[in-house]
Amino acid sequence: MSDALDEVLRLVAEGRLTAEEAAPVIDALQAGEDAVRAGESAAAGVSSEPSSGTRPRAVRIEVTEAGRKVVNLRVPLALGRMAIDNVPGLSSDNVARIREALDHGMTGPILVVDEGGEGSGVRIVLE
Repeated sequence: MSDALDEVLRLVAEGRLTAEEAAPVIDALQAGEDAVRAGESAAAGVSSEPSSGTRPRAVRIEVTEAGRKVVNLRVPLALGRMAIDNVPGLSSDNVARIREALDHGMTGPILVVDEGGEGSGVRIVLE
């Protein structure tokens, strides 16, 4: 991870920047790193593009209780990658599944947990 990204994430953690303010900066830093990686991969003859075409830029976490959405959180992907190990209640299998989706550049719902069909659960989507 770059020093600039570390600095942006530190500012978010300290509350000096909101996630919304940091998102375009993180996206720009991520795009720069992707361009460097693409150049290195092209030189080696390897394609770095995911099969779906567009790489996700954000992680949306939705939590519902009794059919009512109580959490609808969208965070920049770089911040989501760092936080994935700190989400309470996620099993190691679910964390591995999310990391695999991130590594492969997938978009769309990657984890849906429905607790007993009562309209309560968690949904994680890569956008």
